[in-house]
Amino acid sequence: MGQIEWAMWANEQALAAGLIMLTGGIVAVAGQFKGWYFAAYAIAAGVLVCLLEYPRSKRKKGSTMERCGQKYLTAVVKVFGPLTRNYYIRAILHAALAVPAGFLLSTILGTVCLGIASGIYLLAAVRGEEWRPIEQKPQERPHVGDTIKQPPSNPPPRPPADARKKLPAEVGGQVNPIPVEAE
Repeated sequence: MGQIEWAMWANEQALAAGLIMLTGGIVAVAGQFKGWYFAAYAIAAGVLVCLLEYPRSKRKKGSTMERCGQKYLTAVVKVFGPLTRNYYIRAILHAALAVPAGFLLSTILGTVCLGIASGIYLLAAVRGEEWRPIEQKPQERPHVGDTIKQPPSNPPPRPPADARKKLPAEVGGQVNPIPVEAE
């Protein structure tokens, strides 16, 4: 059985937590809750978490499905270097971002989810995982001369090569344009 890549699970959990925190913050600000300043904080923290977590990391084995438009945010995450690549730092960042949003009922679900993501990131960091960008390999275009082995000798429609009958004239090297039928 293969190794579990915990960072992949933490990424999905943190992205969902950011969206939940953002939604809860919008609800609290729009509903004019008493602690609306916690809701405003939750909106900002939710946006920050979503921007940080949107680009997926490259898996060690197998293929990684890239999210739509991920390459633009991957460039931003790469700029910050070890601050965004190291999962110990992400675990601490998510735990710190989760605390203030926990004081408001509409954002508490996002807080709990972000706390869980922080724990999973800590587990991933202990296991030695690190964020690696998904980089596109340039696709080599095949050369025209390499793809065509032998051009066809007779016009379409052509029967399969094994179904064609060899005429006696073809064996000698010349083809008779008018077929002769033996009686």
